[in-house]
Amino acid sequence: MAVRATVDVEFAIRVTQPGPAAISVAAAHADTEELTVSWHGDSELAEFAHGTRAEVFDLPSGEHRVTYHAERALTGLEPEPVTLADAAVFTRPSRYCPSDRVAGLVPPEIVKLRNAGKQVEAIVRHVHNRLSYVVGSSRPTDDAIDTLLAGEGVCRDFAHVCITLCRFLDIPARYVGVYAPGLAPMDFHAVFEAVVDGHWYVFDATRLAPRQTMLRISTGRDAADTAFLATLGGELDFLGSTVFATTDAALPVDDGSGLVVLG
Repeated sequence: MAVRATVDVEFAIRVTQPGPAAISVAAAHADTEELTVSWHGDSELAEFAHGTRAEVFDLPSGEHRVTYHAERALTGLEPEPVTLADAAVFTRPSRYCPSDRVAGLVPPEIVKLRNAGKQVEAIVRHVHNRLSYVVGSSRPTDDAIDTLLAGEGVCRDFAHVCITLCRFLDIPARYVGVYAPGLAPMDFHAVFEAVVDGHWYVFDATRLAPRQTMLRISTGRDAADTAFLATLGGELDFLGSTVFATTDAALPVDDGSGLVVLG
């Protein structure tokens, strides 16, 4: 029997200067979904690579509520082959993943490994053991080097460090925003994908939720490409959110080993 995941999101914003805002909370490849905004104006859908979608609303001043509901079956996932374009983009340094400046922070034992799969596994283990997960410990401007020096961070920081180390070793790696059933406290979550044997697989150095039931929201070079809410000319205040992601079956046990496909 197919395992089904259900997602429910609600957040509130206060628009202080009217203008367009991009909302990117849609689960990739959802079977059913509905996005509503308390202001019923026109919107445009922007679609990006790897299943990322953003709904752009031209919002007037005032408070607005956004809700999203989706359901999706979590079976029959096949690994995505890496393309030449992917390899060119996702081995380069980016805003939060300065892989060209991290040489002195890469453990020599990882560099000596000659198999990409073993290197990624070692990177995830190293980051999991080196960093402490501390809510509120990082700033929005922190990059992977800041996190390594601080020794602590949240999910986006763990992902940025892993991506940076992978790219230093010329392993294509990309940042992914996901819904993660089993995450506590529940929120949007960040993981990363890396290429092993020519295909993309998902990894999570936080080990806070099983990878097998995660749902992709957005994919990019780092967190700068994957914000769930972004202004495109207006100004707004974020007033808070609730996120629920569940499955209709028991969650699998994930010890962090093995290759897992993210849909």
